[in-house]
Amino acid sequence: MYDIETGAPLCGARLLEIQAFLAQRGLTMEGAADFYVVLRDEDGAIAATGCLEGRVLKYIAVAPSAEGTGAAATVVSELVSEAWREGIGHLFLYTKPENGRMFRSLGFYPVAQTDSVLMMEDKKDGIAKFLAAIPRREGATPVGACVMNCNPFTNGHRYLVETAAKACGLLYVFVVSEDASLFPASVRLALVQKGTADLSNVIVAESRDYLVSRATFPTYFIKERADLAHVQTDLDLAIFTQRIAPALNITRRFVGTEPFCPVTRAYNARMKELLPQAGIELIEIERKDGISASKVRALMQAGDLAGVRALVPDTTYAYIKDHLG
Repeated sequence: MYDIETGAPLCGARLLEIQAFLAQRGLTMEGAADFYVVLRDEDGAIAATGCLEGRVLKYIAVAPSAEGTGAAATVVSELVSEAWREGIGHLFLYTKPENGRMFRSLGFYPVAQTDSVLMMEDKKDGIAKFLAAIPRREGATPVGACVMNCNPFTNGHRYLVETAAKACGLLYVFVVSEDASLFPASVRLALVQKGTADLSNVIVAESRDYLVSRATFPTYFIKERADLAHVQTDLDLAIFTQRIAPALNITRRFVGTEPFCPVTRAYNARMKELLPQAGIELIEIERKDGISASKVRALMQAGDLAGVRALVPDTTYAYIKDHLG
């Protein structure tokens, strides 16, 4: 039997103790957590840990002496119970592929995996239901896709979507759902929908939890910090190629050229390498007149609505003027 310690936030000596425990198991604790669980043995030593951060279970680790005792199951049970108390009904975790069997036994199901990362969720049909809810159009070929943050939706985004739509029978535009932007996810989705409403072969959809963002992807179990960008990119593309593209018959993915952001440029380069291996053509579209969402945000901050007006569709400008102007 173990003593169960729960709470939040972690700080002081307890935080240092848990960081040391995780470090011994090759894990790096980064940032705070909404809720933590610690199991202690009869001597008061840590036997197992786990944390909940949003919808993600993190830092699940078991001491060698506690392996095979059900410690991991106890930690996961406590975290899931806390999630339910907080009204969180859909959970995710990221782990090493070799841990997949253990987490399957605890009620988690694989979404996608790479050589170094396995993404799992606690719904057997979670991603299947997400994909089933996205509209199809029989006979529309080829089918393409864009993935965009659109913070906010600009004339540059519109140009990319319009150009891609001309090359497809059907184009899916996935708008990143993660809320870490100036414009909330619901607003960004609405602006893309309104800004492309006249394009009859375009379907705008939320990414939900299935296009991984840098803000939510846990990196604590990746030892080589230089590999982080590749690890996240590869998992993101694994979800797209293993689950999303086959379900929607997507054979083309469109991106804009990226002269400014080295991270996005590296992501595009990785797509060039990996997508063709899955039978998906990557098509780069030249950025329109150097327009960027970051430039729009800078103009907003400077109070230059005339400058903003020149770079965004009418629907985006109307929102900015009414809500943020």
